[in-house]
Amino acid sequence: MKKILIASNNESKIKEIREILKNYELISLEDIQCKIEVEENQETFEKNAKKKAIEIAKITNMPCIADDSGLCIEAFNGWPGIYTARFLGKNATQEEKNKAILEKMKDLDDKSRKAKFVCTVAFYENGKFTIGKGELKGKIAKEPRGENGFGYDPIFELESGKTYAELTNKEKNEISHRKKACY
Repeated sequence: MKKILIASNNESKIKEIREILKNYELISLEDIQCKIEVEENQETFEKNAKKKAIEIAKITNMPCIADDSGLCIEAFNGWPGIYTARFLGKNATQEEKNKAILEKMKDLDDKSRKAKFVCTVAFYENGKFTIGKGELKGKIAKEPRGENGFGYDPIFELESGKTYAELTNKEKNEISHRKKACY
């Protein structure tokens, strides 16, 4: 089986990609002791994913899969979007980012809380890209709920009324924006 490198240092994202693409031999940067951090400075999810995939593939000489994903809030024209991981700066904790979003939205009614998770996956091998895109629609909850998942999962509420963090990994991976982008 061909080895494919996951171009990410995010352990939670690596775990999720491995669960989604379990029919492939996926290795992480850590597995090959590669300490590369590609700066996400492009203007779209797709361009960031492609940049990560090609830069790491060229350095490691391996087929590479990379993603860029984020939370897009309708009332704020898709903000934080491509800045999802860093809108409060590089050193902000996830809890601080979740609190900042909840604070910014505290006066919005349910209809104004629409949001979506967006993911673009770029697979790069032999000079060619394969691109996948996925979205998961929901809304921003009024408060964090749930213990599973990572990132914005505790404040992202699905149509079922559950937050993404209240789902099991199996339930989450069946509907995830990342899975949609991978297939």
